[in-house]
Amino acid sequence: MIKTDFPLAGVIGNPIGHSRSPLMHKHWLRRYGLPGDYVPLHVIEGDLERVLRTLPRMGFVGTNVTLPHKTAALQIADHQSDRATLIGAANTLTFRDDGSIFADNTDGYGFMSNVRQGAPKWDPKSGPAFVLGAGGAARAIIVALADAGVPQILLANRTRAKAEALKAEFGQRIRIVEWVKVGDVIEDAAIVINTTSLGMTGQPALRVNLDNLQPHTVVTDIVYSPLQTPLLQTAAAMGCVTVDGLGMLLHQGVPGFERWFGKRPEVDDALRAAVLA
Repeated sequence: MIKTDFPLAGVIGNPIGHSRSPLMHKHWLRRYGLPGDYVPLHVIEGDLERVLRTLPRMGFVGTNVTLPHKTAALQIADHQSDRATLIGAANTLTFRDDGSIFADNTDGYGFMSNVRQGAPKWDPKSGPAFVLGAGGAARAIIVALADAGVPQILLANRTRAKAEALKAEFGQRIRIVEWVKVGDVIEDAAIVINTTSLGMTGQPALRVNLDNLQPHTVVTDIVYSPLQTPLLQTAAAMGCVTVDGLGMLLHQGVPGFERWFGKRPEVDDALRAAVLA
C-alpha cells in the first residue's frame, strides 16, 4: 500500500450523494484518532479507469466502489482476490506502492458478519437459504452462503433467465423457484434473504406470499432505507428473528478500512447511530 502521512480513501459511484460510507469511515477515523479522510467521488463510467490510475498520485490508498462501477473496476484492476473473481465484481480497491490496483469483494463478508451478529443462533448447515433476486448482491451472497456450508440455495427472481444463469454458474446446490411460487416453498427455508431493491424507499413493494413463513426462520433484507422494511415487519410479527440491511453495509467496510488505515474497526451501536444520523 502507498505510504503517506495522511492517507485518503473514498467511495466511487454515479450517483454518490446518497452513500453513507463517508459517515462510517469518518466515524472510525475520529474514534481511533487516525490521520486521513474518506470522501465521496462522483465518477461517470467513461472516466473510471483514468480516475483510478490518477488517485494513487494524489495520496489515495484505496477506494470503495458502488453502482454502476463494480464490474468495470474488477476488469481495470491489475490484481484480483479469488472471491472478487468468482463474484465477478469488486467493491474494495487497494492501491499498492507501485500504483497497481488490487480488487476485492467484501459484500459476502459483510452479509455473513451481519447475520452472525444479528442472529447468532443461526447455523448455516441447518437448512436451505432462500435468496430473492439474482443481481450482483445475490451473486456475492450466494458465494458466501456456499462457503459457509448452506446445504441448498433456493433462488427466485422475477426474470427466470437471470436465475438460470446463476444456477448454470454455481451448480446443483441452487434450486430455482418460480417467483409466483415463493409462498409455496418458503416454509422450507432456514433463512430468507431479500437481495432486491423491492421494499426500498421509492421502489415498488416486495410482493411475495409470506403466509407459510415459519417462526424459526431468520429473515434479512439488504435494503436499509427504510431500516425496517415491510418484509422485516411482517416476519417479526410472525415470530421470526429479523436482521436489517444496515449491518451489511457496516461490516463490508471493515476489511477496507483495516487495509487503508491500519486499524481493524468495530461495528457497534455507536457506529450505527453515526451512520443513521
